[in-house]
Amino acid sequence: QVQLVESGGGLVQAGGSLRLSCAASGRTFSSYAMGWFRQAPGKEREFVAAISWSGGSTYYADSVKGRLTISRDNAKNTMYLQMNSLKPEDTAVYYCAADPLLDTIVADEYDYWGQGTQVTVSS
Repeated sequence: QVQLVESGGGLVQAGGSLRLSCAASGRTFSSYAMGWFRQAPGKEREFVAAISWSGGSTYYADSVKGRLTISRDNAKNTMYLQMNSLKPEDTAVYYCAADPLLDTIVADEYDYWGQGTQVTVSS
């Protein structure tokens, strides 16, 4: 089992940057595919980015390509989301998730979830 804790959220002006972290417990972190999702008020949870267990493959939603970068450090049991050129529409609660089997962009296929961290981008 994996426990996930997100951090790094906050309030930033449009055009600014934030780096989210997702710290994982457990010795098998390096074998899990990981992902970031977000949920804005009144909207469904949506895929943001995903990364394979090795970090060799990454996937992004079209809306964040070129602005957000997913990465992981298996030695530190931590995944990151570097967020640059932030826009007000990026405002949401951001969640990290882990899946022991597949790289996937589908939320329902992830087994473990963090509690979320709020990102607010002001215009």
